[in-house]
Amino acid sequence: MRYLLIILALLPVSGCRPQGTNPAEGAAKPVEVTALTVAARDVPVSYEFVAQTQSSRQVNVQARVSGFLEKRVYTEGSMVRQGQVLFLMDDKPFKVQLDAQVAALARQQAGLEVARADFERTKPLAAENALAQKDLDAANGQYLASAAAVEEAKARVETARLNLSYCTILSPVSGITGAAQQQEGTYVSPQNSLLTTVAVLSPMWVNFSISENEMQAFREQIARGGVRPPKDGSYVVEILLVDGSLFPHKGRITFASPSFNVQTGTFMIRASVDNPDGVLRPNAYVRARLTGAVRPGAILVPQRAVQQGSEGHFVWVVDRDGKARPRPVEVDKWKGNDWFVSEGLHEGDQVIVDGSLALHAGTPVVAKPSAGTGKAGE
Repeated sequence: MRYLLIILALLPVSGCRPQGTNPAEGAAKPVEVTALTVAARDVPVSYEFVAQTQSSRQVNVQARVSGFLEKRVYTEGSMVRQGQVLFLMDDKPFKVQLDAQVAALARQQAGLEVARADFERTKPLAAENALAQKDLDAANGQYLASAAAVEEAKARVETARLNLSYCTILSPVSGITGAAQQQEGTYVSPQNSLLTTVAVLSPMWVNFSISENEMQAFREQIARGGVRPPKDGSYVVEILLVDGSLFPHKGRITFASPSFNVQTGTFMIRASVDNPDGVLRPNAYVRARLTGAVRPGAILVPQRAVQQGSEGHFVWVVDRDGKARPRPVEVDKWKGNDWFVSEGLHEGDQVIVDGSLALHAGTPVVAKPSAGTGKAGE
């Protein structure tokens, strides 16, 4: 009997619990988490591309006559106004040529007066048959030839005057100047006529390219209603500078290449942006952001709510019984600190944002609103 009592005393106490009780469930305490309620809404979307600036009008300043370059008037790299003097060429030979042509014109005008007088005297005599018709025709021909010679002389005078004016080389546009290509004292001819360049800074062109794959994917999104482009395709172009700051002026697309580049497989697009302060300079790399498109009925969740598992992305949701359940999702692109979810979530679902590290499937939770977050995407 003594041994029987000892054996009964050693039996586990747990054997006395009621049948069907799960010790783990009985001991589980609700885990406190933060969650948000998913709401589908129209979300503006943007697209960013690496871009390069280009002057909307870059002009080569070239000498229009041959001669010695006398003086460079402008400061290299400075801003100039349209009509401002940039270079002066030695104009003395051109003044001499103008004077010579003016004298030649005077000589031709004197000859015209003589021919006119002869013609006037010949007409009445021919009318009275005092002179033959041949003499009248000759006088008339001489008068017309002298008149043509005067017009030719006037044209040469105008050419000489233009050549003289070309000795003062003006800026054709307002913009920023380049380096001088020829130094003072150089003899300028058609072979070395390029003197400098002037680039217009406002408006500035911003060029970027879209790959063939990107273009096709974008068209498919529009076709299935995943993206709604702006009316008439009037995208607004924002410029992000190299330091990440937003350029204060917005632009519009003004040109799209009619075909893809066969070498790069890209589609070139050009935007025009006002640049009144000259912040943007030609050939600089920036980022172009296209805004104006909308993603209808989109679902956004914070990035930290989406986790990566062996079978893909998933989020934790709170079911009707107040328990945590993993939910597979398909994610798309980021928008700020949120992630677009294309499949797996529906409006009204409660997604756990913080506190999911200690969760297992079926863990009871106490969901509190996520701090600073209302509905998804807000």
